[in-house]
Amino acid sequence: MPAINYNLKYISLTVLIIQTTSMVLALRYSRTVQEDGPKYLSSTAVVMAECFKILACLCLVCYQEGGGIPKLFEVINTEIIGRPWDSLKLAVPSGLYTVQNNLLFLALSNLDAATYQVTYQLKILTTAMFSVCMLSKQLNSYKWASLVTLMIGVALVQMPSESKEPEKPLTATNQFIGLVAVLCACFSSGFAGVYFEKILKGTKQSIWVRNIQLAFFGVLFGLMGVFVYDSTAVLSDGFLQGYSKTTWMVVSLQAFGGLVIAAVIKYADNILKGFATSLSIILSTTVSYYLLDDFTPTSFFFIGALLVIGATFCMEWNHQNRQQ
Repeated sequence: MPAINYNLKYISLTVLIIQTTSMVLALRYSRTVQEDGPKYLSSTAVVMAECFKILACLCLVCYQEGGGIPKLFEVINTEIIGRPWDSLKLAVPSGLYTVQNNLLFLALSNLDAATYQVTYQLKILTTAMFSVCMLSKQLNSYKWASLVTLMIGVALVQMPSESKEPEKPLTATNQFIGLVAVLCACFSSGFAGVYFEKILKGTKQSIWVRNIQLAFFGVLFGLMGVFVYDSTAVLSDGFLQGYSKTTWMVVSLQAFGGLVIAAVIKYADNILKGFATSLSIILSTTVSYYLLDDFTPTSFFFIGALLVIGATFCMEWNHQNRQQ
């Protein structure tokens, strides 16, 4: 059983890197390609991805239970409807992710891009801190050094190139609001991820049942976002306005990504997820340079990429030594 989990751990991490890279590239393409009519609304795409995730998990539960529809309804009634308090626990990470997205929007509105990118990477350390506090993980000096190096590397990789257009000056009040917002988002991200990990690893319930519960609340909070930000556009041109084959591909990849992340958290942890996501940032940015021609690498990118790769190898080397 440990050997199986070990294999699933690295398989899920590899799939996450591929999925995240594909998602980023498809998302960039979908937002830049010129098509007739209005562009699709990102808020509705989030809702549709959660709906796809529920459908996928229902199929997986049905297969897991032997392929019978009656058995599927029995599982839903017993594990979800029959345990409302247990299901309600998943509203916490789902709600926190929604709050986090709004905080990031507030931060971007009050900070320059460089400060935002650097500060937001603190989520790597907050995730590690919550893992130690809530899951009693043991992180030695090598792991902490790897995490700090990873944080610096990701910040450098995502450092924006010099803009030709001067940005509007930001007041001290703007900067204070932006910093508070991004710091709260870092703690929200870390807590939500570790909280979800604790639920997944502390229960005998199927990972797919847990994802149904999480996605259900994701749909509810997502619809609230549609109402707040895009209700006028939806009433004018419809919920699925601007959807194309590319849009549906983005939605499918996003839904698939949610399932992969859950598998990574189940069989690995949030810290390793952070390393996999960081590697996917470098990969997607590099591929974007060659295929989409919408990125110009800077010296910061190359230095940051080396730091991320070095931190990843250092973490894996430390893990292998502890296994021996």
